[in-house]
Amino acid sequence: MDETIAEFFKRTILKIPLTKMMTVLKAWDFLSESQLQTINFRQRKESLVQDLVQLCESKRASLHDAALLDIVCEDVDLFDMEQFKTSFEKILRRALKNVTVSFRDAEENSVWVRIAWGTQFRKPNQYKPVYVVYYAQTPYAFTSFCQLRSNMPLLLQALTVASNHHKIVKMDLRSRHLDSLKAIVFRQYNQTFETHNCTTPLQETLALDMHMDSRIIHENRIEKERVQRVTQETFGDYPQPRLEFAQYTLETKFKSEFHEGILAERKEPLRCLIKFSSPHLLEALKSLAPAGIADAPLSPLLTCIPNKAMNYFKIRDK
Repeated sequence: MDETIAEFFKRTILKIPLTKMMTVLKAWDFLSESQLQTINFRQRKESLVQDLVQLCESKRASLHDAALLDIVCEDVDLFDMEQFKTSFEKILRRALKNVTVSFRDAEENSVWVRIAWGTQFRKPNQYKPVYVVYYAQTPYAFTSFCQLRSNMPLLLQALTVASNHHKIVKMDLRSRHLDSLKAIVFRQYNQTFETHNCTTPLQETLALDMHMDSRIIHENRIEKERVQRVTQETFGDYPQPRLEFAQYTLETKFKSEFHEGILAERKEPLRCLIKFSSPHLLEALKSLAPAGIADAPLSPLLTCIPNKAMNYFKIRDK
């Protein structure tokens, strides 16, 4: 076995938690039960890995065998929630003496974390905690508002290290509804946009005026069917995730044929903040065109919110 394959084995075995080591090796089915019994699984991990690599080398393991081990590692749930909790709390306490950390296991292999921040000279404020929900083996965590913004880098560092990810994704997405945030981030809502004939009777709204020209009635019916079809193609035929707002920051420079005046000489861009708010924003946007308030289709800046998984936008000149 050459050095490249040996290094591949070493790195693959290193990422296996000690608590799952025997489970993975048995699932791999390359080393026999008697061979596994010759290994001391209670020694330090570095020594254990070295012994396992030497055992694989004595059996003339190939690159194919190493690849199979890597596949088994992906197939078996290697995430150790208790190790995550221990590592997460240790990182926070190492950097900040006065902090209270509490955990509660939840459904879907997730954990709720409650953090009460203190300072080097003040005890943790139990009345203003920050809550974090982390889903195992994902680079996503959902946090409540943190009063001490200066502690956010420390929180992100603890999540990154404890979860064994290179980074935790920071997204421009806010909502009071965790289920909706999760549905958008993990693409759990139905994205199969079905297009079918409209079965809603339109006669009751279009034929009230018996003196209306039949051609106008026909055009109105066609237009309403088009609006309904386009809306369904855009939003789908399912309940929308619940968001309360979408915010757009616009930055543009003044453009004019006449290069005179205060605005023309201004070097800084003009900034404008536009905010759409509603108890259920996406459902409200979905209803605009059918209600005749907006044209169909709506602007992509409004309809892209779930797909881009963000409701904070910055729009600049190209």
